[in-house]
Amino acid sequence: MTGVFTAFDSASHKPAPYRGLIAELFARLCRIGLRLTGWTRQGDWPADPRMVVCCAPHTSNVDGILMLVAADAWRVRLSWMGKASLTQGPFGGLVRWAGCVPIDRSARHDVVKVMVDALRGADRMILAIPPEGTRGRADKWKSGYYHIAHEAHVPLILAVLDYRTKTIRLCGALTTGGDYAADLPLILAPYVGAVGRHPEDFVLSS
Repeated sequence: MTGVFTAFDSASHKPAPYRGLIAELFARLCRIGLRLTGWTRQGDWPADPRMVVCCAPHTSNVDGILMLVAADAWRVRLSWMGKASLTQGPFGGLVRWAGCVPIDRSARHDVVKVMVDALRGADRMILAIPPEGTRGRADKWKSGYYHIAHEAHVPLILAVLDYRTKTIRLCGALTTGGDYAADLPLILAPYVGAVGRHPEDFVLSS
C-alpha cells in the first residue's frame, strides 16, 4: 500500500503555538540568527504533537545545529538520537536538555522499537532523523526513520536543508503506507536538486 503525501504551503512559515516567554525570546533570537546568516524558512509547522522529521541533506556537523536553530525559530524543540555516552559525564544533562535521546549502540538493541516506544509514550515528541545515518557519503539511505514513523503511527515530515538557496523547507507530511519501496519516490521527490554543505556527499537513495 502506498502512502499519502500532503504538501505544505511554501509561501509562509507559521510557527508552532506559543510556549511561554523564555521560549519565545529564544525563538526570536534564532530567527534573527538565521536572518543574519542569510537563511530563510518555508512551510508552516504542522499541529501534530508527535512526528518524525526526515532531515536531509546531512553532510556536516553544521546541519544538526542549523536544524535545531530552525526548529526553535518555529517554536519547536527537537529530539534526536545520540550515543548514550553523550548523556554521561559533566555535560550529560546539558546534552539531554538539548534534545538527545540516548541510544546504547554497544548492545543489540532494536533502535526502531526503542524509538517507537518513546514516541508512543510521549505526549509530545518531534524526532529528527537524518536518513543517511552518517555525515559522510552514504550511497543508500537507511530506512529506520520510515519504520519508526510507520510503527508509531505518526506523520513523517520531509525537511530539506538546501545550501544552494540557503533555505530550510518543510515540504510536507507523508502518511506512510507500510511499503518502504513504494513510498520512497514520494520521500525523495522534495530532495531532488537540493545541495548539501558538502555537495559531493549527498546522494539520493535508490
